Amino acid sequence: MERSVNVTVVYYSSTGTIHRIATEIAETAEKAGAEVRLVRAAELAPRAAVDSRPAWAEHLKATEDVPIAQVDDVLWGDAVLFGTPTRFGNMSAQLKQFIDTLGPAWFQGRLANKVYSAFTSGGSTHGGMETTIVSIYNMVCHFGGIIVPPGLNENPYGTSHVLGSDSAPVSEIALQSARVQADRVVRVARALKEA
Repeated sequence: MERSVNVTVVYYSSTGTIHRIATEIAETAEKAGAEVRLVRAAELAPRAAVDSRPAWAEHLKATEDVPIAQVDDVLWGDAVLFGTPTRFGNMSAQLKQFIDTLGPAWFQGRLANKVYSAFTSGGSTHGGMETTIVSIYNMVCHFGGIIVPPGLNENPYGTSHVLGSDSAPVSEIALQSARVQADRVVRVARALKEA
């Protein structure tokens, strides 16, 4: 009998792209038999900044029922996936601020030996998506975590989506990558738990 696996998906999304990928990952992990928590990093931007972009304000309102990420959500997970838009080749300030709250848990060794994976989106093909994912993996190394990327030729580091200038909807290629990534994370986390 397969053991239950807890998967936490922690994301930040301003206009919905990362939320869409996070939802695909969460649904796929559930289909693979995992218990899943889908949580979002708290919004840090001033209300005036959010309101200056209608899509940002609309998305924030549409997802207000998604719980705000807490340290306990990461501690609960056997596997944790982090999702963020690319911000100049790095993760968003909102996700980074949440990750910084994990310091005491890290110091106690409570973040080690978990499976971690990451996903992102950006405005252009060479807009820093790989460096964004690698910046998350750098922290995972400090956690003592186990990095599990999707391993696909299209997205070897983690699922990514290019928005382009027209904020294109998430492509089927990116959604398929998200499904592969979620399934692989669950399988590896389960194998480690059963070892």
